[in-house]
Amino acid sequence: MTAHHTQVPVTVRVFTQRFSATRRGARLARVLAELEAVAWGIPRGSAAFDSFTLVVAELTSNSALHGRVPGRDFELRLLLAPDGSAVRVEVSDTHPRRPVATPAEHPPVPGEESGRGLVIVDALALRWGVRNRVGPGKTVWADCPLSLEQPYPR
Repeated sequence: MTAHHTQVPVTVRVFTQRFSATRRGARLARVLAELEAVAWGIPRGSAAFDSFTLVVAELTSNSALHGRVPGRDFELRLLLAPDGSAVRVEVSDTHPRRPVATPAEHPPVPGEESGRGLVIVDALALRWGVRNRVGPGKTVWADCPLSLEQPYPR
């Protein structure tokens, strides 16, 4: 007699996709991240959803505009924490230059079209950073809180 084994459904908690290092690629990355967030149960229009998608938009836009190497893509990877409390956003590109946030004592110039991306990421994420990746380039990552009990760090 064989015992009946029930399989536990597997929930995919990682999303990885490569995109062309263009504005269109960055926009597509944001749209797919929004769809993934909804599939993971993050309510569209919630503060957590809006903050998460803004972080994705800033990091992918930075990669497409400042980390672009002709002929090379960037990669977006999203990792949902096992307890559902946060999503790690990782954006990898092949450009060797590491991003630097604008220091608080030198805020972005009013009217300028750039210089705010990492300031926004720093304000919305629990933490963020840059690390080397296998091969050329770097990975910029940010941990976005999903729980309302976790106040923003600033």
